[in-house]
Amino acid sequence: MGEAHNLKRSLGFGSAISIVFGTIVGSGIFFKQGSVLDSAGTTGTAILAWVIGGIITLTGGLTIAEIGSQMPYTGGLYVYIENIYGRIPGFMAGWMQAVVYGPAIIGALVGFMSLMMANFFGLSASWRLPLAAISIILIAALNLLENRVGAAFSVITTIAKLIPIAVIIVCGIFWGHQDAFNQSLHEIGVHDGGFGVAVLATLFAYDGWILIANLGGEIKNAQKILPHAIVLGITAVLVVYTLITIATFRFLPAAKIHQLGDNTTSYLVTYIFGPLGGKLLSAGIIISMFGTLNGKILTFPRIVYAMAKRGDLPFSRFLSYVTPKGKSPVVATSFIAIMALLMTYFFDPDHLSDLCVFTVYCFYLMAFCGIFILRRRNQKPRPFSTPLYPWIPLISILGGLFVLISEVINDPAGVILFLGIVIVGLPIFYIVKKLERAENN
Repeated sequence: MGEAHNLKRSLGFGSAISIVFGTIVGSGIFFKQGSVLDSAGTTGTAILAWVIGGIITLTGGLTIAEIGSQMPYTGGLYVYIENIYGRIPGFMAGWMQAVVYGPAIIGALVGFMSLMMANFFGLSASWRLPLAAISIILIAALNLLENRVGAAFSVITTIAKLIPIAVIIVCGIFWGHQDAFNQSLHEIGVHDGGFGVAVLATLFAYDGWILIANLGGEIKNAQKILPHAIVLGITAVLVVYTLITIATFRFLPAAKIHQLGDNTTSYLVTYIFGPLGGKLLSAGIIISMFGTLNGKILTFPRIVYAMAKRGDLPFSRFLSYVTPKGKSPVVATSFIAIMALLMTYFFDPDHLSDLCVFTVYCFYLMAFCGIFILRRRNQKPRPFSTPLYPWIPLISILGGLFVLISEVINDPAGVILFLGIVIVGLPIFYIVKKLERAENN
C-alpha cells in the first residue's frame, strides 16, 4: 500500500477563496456572540473585539501569505516551520495540527453545529453526540473522493451560506430598533473576563484561514493564487463578521443575548421571520456549517499525508496512500475523522474552541517571526511581499503573544493538557526514525 501516487494540482482561484471563506465562516460567528458580549460587557466593546480579532487575523494572514508564496507545497504550517527552523520544529507543528488542533477545531465546530441541528429538528440535547458523529462520518466519506468533489462542495455551501448572512445583516441593520453600540450588561451584573477574553473568543470564529495552505500542492499557480486567496478571504470575513454583530445587536437587547448564549442565532432568525422563515434560515446556517466542516476535513488530512510521505508518522506507508484514480488521501482522511470523533466525545465545544486556538497560535507565532529569518536568507524578488513590512508582521506577533498569555491566565489546566499531547509527539518522532534506520540497515 505504498505512496505510488501524488496529489493533483486542480484547484483554481474560485475554489481557493471559497475554501478560505468557507472554512472560516462556520459556527463561530453564530455561536460566539453571547460569550464575546459577556466578556466585553457592552455592545460597543463587543463590536470592537470582533474588529480587533479580525485585524489580528488579517495581519497574520498577510505575514503567512508572503511565506506561503515561497513554499507552495502540501502541508502548510508544517512545511513553513520546517523550512524556517528545521526538521524537529517542523514535525512538532505537523503533529500539533494532526492530533490536537485539527481534531479539536473539527470537534468544536461539529459540537456547535449539532446543537443547532438538534434545535432545528426539535430533538433533545442527548442527540448532540450522535448528530455530531453522523456529520463527521458523512463529510469524511465525501472527502474520500477526489479533491474536486470536496472543493465543489465548498463552493456550493459558500454560496448557500451567503443567503442567511445577507438576510441577517440587511434585516438587522435596517429594521432593528436597539442601540447596537451603547447597550450594557453592567446593570444586570454580568461582566466575565474583560476585553482581552472577548477578543480571544472572536479568534476561534476567525480561525481556519491558514488551512488553504495545506492544499498548496493542489492549487494551480499556487505562488500567486494562495496569498491572494488568504488576504481577500480574511478581509471579506472581517467585514461580514462586523456587520453580523451590529445586526444582531440592533435586533436583540444585550440582556436577551446573554440569556440565550449559544442559542442566540436560532432565536434571532425565528424572531425575525417567524417559525417557517426561521426554519429556512436555520437550514441555511446549518448548510453553512457543513461547508466549514467540509473545508476542515478536506484540508487537515493533507498535513497527515505530507508528514506520512516523509515517513514522520507511525504507519506512514498507510497514511500516505492516495487512491489511484481520485488522488485522495483516504487513510489520512479517515485518521482525522476518528481523532475528531474522540475530541467531540471527550470535550465540550466551548472548551475545545479556546484550546485549539491557543495550540495553533504557539506555532503561528513561530511562523510570524520566521518572516524576518526568510527575508535575511533570501534577497531575491518574492511572488508576494507583506505590505507595511515590518509593522504588519510585528502586529501579528503581538497578537499571537496576546492569545497565548490570555489563555494561560484563563485556563492553565487545559493549556498543560494540550501542550502535553503536543510534546508526546517528540519521543514518537525519535522512535519512528530509529525504526526507519533499523529497517534501512
